[in-house]
Amino acid sequence: MINENIISDLNQPAGENNIVPEASDGFVVTPFIKDVIDRAMLYLNAGYPVHFAGPSGTGKTTLAFHLAAQWGRAVTLLQGNEELVTSDLTGKDIGYRKSKLIDNYIHSVVKTEEQMSRVWVDNRLTTACRKGDMLIYDEFNRSKAETNNVLLSVLAEGILNLPGLRGSGEGYMDVHPSFRAIFTSNPEEYAGTHKTQDALIDRMITIKLDHPDRNTEIEILHSRSGLDKVESAYIVDLIRELRGEEHKSKTSLRAGIAIAKIINQQGIKPRSGDKLFQAICYDTLSMETAKIQHAGRSIFYEMIDDVIRNICPPLGAETANQRQARKIKAVEK
Repeated sequence: MINENIISDLNQPAGENNIVPEASDGFVVTPFIKDVIDRAMLYLNAGYPVHFAGPSGTGKTTLAFHLAAQWGRAVTLLQGNEELVTSDLTGKDIGYRKSKLIDNYIHSVVKTEEQMSRVWVDNRLTTACRKGDMLIYDEFNRSKAETNNVLLSVLAEGILNLPGLRGSGEGYMDVHPSFRAIFTSNPEEYAGTHKTQDALIDRMITIKLDHPDRNTEIEILHSRSGLDKVESAYIVDLIRELRGEEHKSKTSLRAGIAIAKIINQQGIKPRSGDKLFQAICYDTLSMETAKIQHAGRSIFYEMIDDVIRNICPPLGAETANQRQARKIKAVEK
């Protein structure tokens, strides 16, 4: 899912099937993220498609749009799904056009000539290849392998195969030299994903993403939620503890951002013993961690309580702002 608050801002559509991204001032750049962006830009400049692969919630789509904004051309977006077929990418016939010519130049002779021609409409991949757009194919491995086979010749030979136009002598199209592509994918063990053919992966440069370092996660959570950095660090540490070696949940920073946004809006602090904060954590993290069991029963609530108790200050503890205010007041005295 694309979130306009974290990805590059999108201008008005440049055309029916594309958009023009702009780099967002709110995009967090840390050494970790800069390194990824710099390498990806290097590959795009060399003419290679870039593939961001990694678990959900690691910012793959965010990076794809930021990279596209840096590239500076219009973006054509495709979202992978089970129902996509090749014609959804390339285009299809939508009917026939009939033309009729009546020649009555000689009054005593009427000549009638009729012609039928197919009407073809380009879909997004064809449009991007024709115009030289940046293609972002988000979660492309949610589409079936046979659907994505059309990309093989595009990425390797710079030729788009259009079987539907063979009858009119336009069965192949040269890809615009400015065309570039960015792909994102989730791990194959995720529900709704398909195994990607090796031939397609071989045509991309894959950057494997994992959850970023602690400092990057704090910066992102702070930027997205408005929660101050000290309090943001408690939420980040809570999330990182849950997906650590002891608990091994698949909790992503996305859940942490949700918690931080909610508590910041309501003026709640991440404190051990705060029943409302605990309930917010239960509700937000339930889908990620409720399946963790011990001796055949869910240990979800006990696990969340233990992590909160270990990470967060007790209820009533001073905030960073309160400590700073107290120190200033003491100096003034």
